[in-house]
Amino acid sequence: MKFNYVLIGSAITASLAGCALLPHSDQERQFNQMMHESFASRGQAGMDRLTQDAVQKACSRSPSDGPLPAAQIAAMEKSQMATVIYPVDGVMTGNWREGEKIAQSGFGKQYSDDPALPSGGNCYACHQMAKSEIAFGTLGPSLYNYGKIRGQSPEIIRYTYAKIFNSQAYAACSIMPRFGHNAILTEQQIKDVLGFLFDPQSPVNQ
Repeated sequence: MKFNYVLIGSAITASLAGCALLPHSDQERQFNQMMHESFASRGQAGMDRLTQDAVQKACSRSPSDGPLPAAQIAAMEKSQMATVIYPVDGVMTGNWREGEKIAQSGFGKQYSDDPALPSGGNCYACHQMAKSEIAFGTLGPSLYNYGKIRGQSPEIIRYTYAKIFNSQAYAACSIMPRFGHNAILTEQQIKDVLGFLFDPQSPVNQ
């Protein structure tokens, strides 16, 4: 199934234009109703993805409202840090070879994806990692030589685990997916991605 995003966008714009004279709360209610009536759960894409949490709502504010106050940003990051669940066994790095597969996989969270299969991280969409990969995005910083540059201290490993689990724990309104918080990746998958980033034998550190 393919969508005509131009037509959908035009329809949404027209609908919102018709709500221009309504109070903001009424506009939001009508928009949410329209969104829920326009989509249905299918595959790995569930209706829960249409519901924003408090942090998403704060980050979705209009640019005309100005930047978020520093105190609010600090409170948001604190609340997101509280969601991070570290491995009970204390081990935060796994198999780098499995981590490489996860980093390369863009499978998951689309309506066409089988819910029985695990999602990937699709890390290369935003980051350079192994030097051998010639196709990568630049929305995020290069992670090439990540472990080689940063070392293997418990602090940097713990930081990296939390960053992947919930990126907004360190940067409110980060566009990086909250992989653990939103159950995109499992605990073991996050461990394996850390293995890919830190293991001296990983192509990331060659």
